[in-house]
Amino acid sequence: MNNRYELAEIVLTEKELKKRVAELGKQIAEDYKGEPIVAICVLKGAAVFMTDLVRAIDGDVRLDFMAVSSYGASTKSSGVVRILKDLDGPIVGKNLLIVEDIIDSGLTLSYLRENLIARGPKSVRICTLLDKPARRKANITPDYVGFTIPDKFIVGYGLDVAEQFRNLPYIANVIDHGPDVG
Repeated sequence: MNNRYELAEIVLTEKELKKRVAELGKQIAEDYKGEPIVAICVLKGAAVFMTDLVRAIDGDVRLDFMAVSSYGASTKSSGVVRILKDLDGPIVGKNLLIVEDIIDSGLTLSYLRENLIARGPKSVRICTLLDKPARRKANITPDYVGFTIPDKFIVGYGLDVAEQFRNLPYIANVIDHGPDVG
C-alpha cells in the first residue's frame, strides 16, 4: 500500500459544504430569475459539487460537461490548455454557468471562459466551490464562490491527488510524504 499521501485535518465539514451549496443554489436561481441555464461541469473535480449544486437550483437547468487539461503528467500547469472533451451541444444564445471545483492560478479557467464566449452564449458566469486567490495568475473573478481558502493542498468532495480521495464527503488537507514512501 502506498502511504505517500496522508489526510492531515478536515478543512470543511460535510455539513458546511451542504449548507453553502444550498445557499449558492438559491442565489443562482434568484439571479437567473427563471431563465434556463446550461451548467457546464469541468471534469473530473467539479462533478460531485455540480451534482449537489444543480439539485439546489430551483429552475430549468441543463447539464453539459467539458474536460480540459493544462497539466499533462506534471503537477504544474504547462500553460497550454487542451480540450479533452467538448460540449455535446451548441450554446449560442444560452446562459452558461461554468461549474468548477477550485480556482487557483485561473489560467485554465480563463482560457475556457474565452473559448466559450467566442461561441456566442447569452451570458457566461462562473461558480466555484473553492477560490484560492493567493495563487491567481489570470485576471479572473468568479461570480459565485463557495469558500475562499488559503494556499493549502486539499482533497475531497471531488478534489483528488493521483485520483485518490475524490469520494470523501468533506474537504481535508493532505500531507505529501514524497515518492519513496510505501
